[in-house]
Amino acid sequence: MRLGYLGPPGTFSDEALRASPVAAGGEPVPFGSIHATVTAVQEGVVDRALVPIENALEGGVSATLDALAHDAPDVAILGEAVLAIRNCLLTRDELALADVAAVVSHPQALAQCARFLRAQLPGAAVRAATSTADAVRQVAESAEPWAALGPRTAGELYGCRVLREAVDDDPDNATRFVWLGRAGTPAAADTGVAWKTSVLFAGAGDMQPGWLVRCLSEFAFRGVNLTRIESRPRRGPLGHYLFHVDMEGRADGREVGDAIAGLHAHCEEVRLLGTYPAA
Repeated sequence: MRLGYLGPPGTFSDEALRASPVAAGGEPVPFGSIHATVTAVQEGVVDRALVPIENALEGGVSATLDALAHDAPDVAILGEAVLAIRNCLLTRDELALADVAAVVSHPQALAQCARFLRAQLPGAAVRAATSTADAVRQVAESAEPWAALGPRTAGELYGCRVLREAVDDDPDNATRFVWLGRAGTPAAADTGVAWKTSVLFAGAGDMQPGWLVRCLSEFAFRGVNLTRIESRPRRGPLGHYLFHVDMEGRADGREVGDAIAGLHAHCEEVRLLGTYPAA
């Protein structure tokens, strides 16, 4: 089984994939962006993919949410995994903090360590990379006095040293990843664990007072607990949004199923993204 993830090797996505029992015996396939990883499932290039969808400090990962909504209509969420995130400040050579001219990393990692960067490296330029591991690789290959934010394992892989350990703005930093596969893939067996369901909805009535309340009431009146709600632009006229919601329960359960069916009375688009065992 071919398993896609945001590469190159050494990213947090790589760590999460290797820690998941789902990956046992599979062939890891790195991609250069989250969008490419999601669309690889859509196009059948890989059988499964593991992508970040939510971070404890920075919230939803827009690249994943938008790719699922706009570019991967035949992709479903099959499962989830949570990984504790510990960003390290990594350099090729031993440097004093005052000598670091630039810090390179994925925008999510830069945001997760923003307080540290402001306090400890106020004079360093901030440069975006396609992934944390790519940032570490850039720093390892450059003679410039640069540092990268990324996993310790990436430093070990590309020959960088740890200048500072665990520089995240909160020690509880964690990222939730989701396993993706083609829609129609059989659901996991019910082993008695808690389940989640993810849904996307949108409607032309979203400019009317109370429209979102009426949509959410479909869940509230049935006692369905929402665990996340996030809006993203609908990619049309300004002011219209797609809403991503996660909830407790299975889509084939009475309350959750009826709530999703009730959305159709208010929405032009309702899409079940997946129902899967909770992490």
